[in-house]
Amino acid sequence: MNYFWTHQYELPPGSGYAHGSAAHLLSIALVAAAVVACLCRTAGVRKRMVRIIPLLLLVMEIFKDLYLVRTGYFGVGYLPLHLCSMGIPVFLLAVYGGRARAFFTEIAMILILPGSIFAILFPDWNMYPVWNFMNLYSWVWHGLLVLFPLLIRSGWKSDIRNLWKPLTFLAAVVPPVYLFDRRYDCNYLFINWPPEGTPLEWLAGFMGVPGYLAGYAVLALAVIAAAYFIYYLIDPAGRNRSQGNE
Repeated sequence: MNYFWTHQYELPPGSGYAHGSAAHLLSIALVAAAVVACLCRTAGVRKRMVRIIPLLLLVMEIFKDLYLVRTGYFGVGYLPLHLCSMGIPVFLLAVYGGRARAFFTEIAMILILPGSIFAILFPDWNMYPVWNFMNLYSWVWHGLLVLFPLLIRSGWKSDIRNLWKPLTFLAAVVPPVYLFDRRYDCNYLFINWPPEGTPLEWLAGFMGVPGYLAGYAVLALAVIAAAYFIYYLIDPAGRNRSQGNE
């Protein structure tokens, strides 16, 4: 309780927890249990959750920013420019975007969901103690980012021919974020340097600084391809549709 509202820069050394520690694994288990419990609710409840989650994420983001302003640590490093933060406009448009709904549903399924799972497996907020606002916020936030795509999956069909949608989205957001990172020495989308203890760090160690971005791009494409393949395997209707078009 002494460190619940304490920002990371004011925490004593050793306040956090390691990847793969009991605290990390228990947090994953609790998030997974909460997601499964939500998915087991009635169709009416799930439909309401689909409409509420994007708005809830927006409110949570505003509350977090107010907390950072109150502690004096809000700055260019806390803008919603990470892929997970982009879940706010992506989810809002996937629900309330009219003709754009199909495009942003694809982004939610192919980019936001895998990215959020990656974040849960390799959290970059583990410098905080378990009972800390930013730690609990981050777990709830990423749990919602996983839950929302799973709630809308039944109304979406995997089709590799829609690959142009995530590629178009990345082509639109990555270059300006890259320029912003370079200008303000930030690390949105982990472009400037890899987060510690993640596969991106292993990639950078293997390929070196010059090859990091190239390797990162290849890895991102591999994840996108894997996402389509996994959905293909678990979507019998999609398989039958694809075979019928051959």
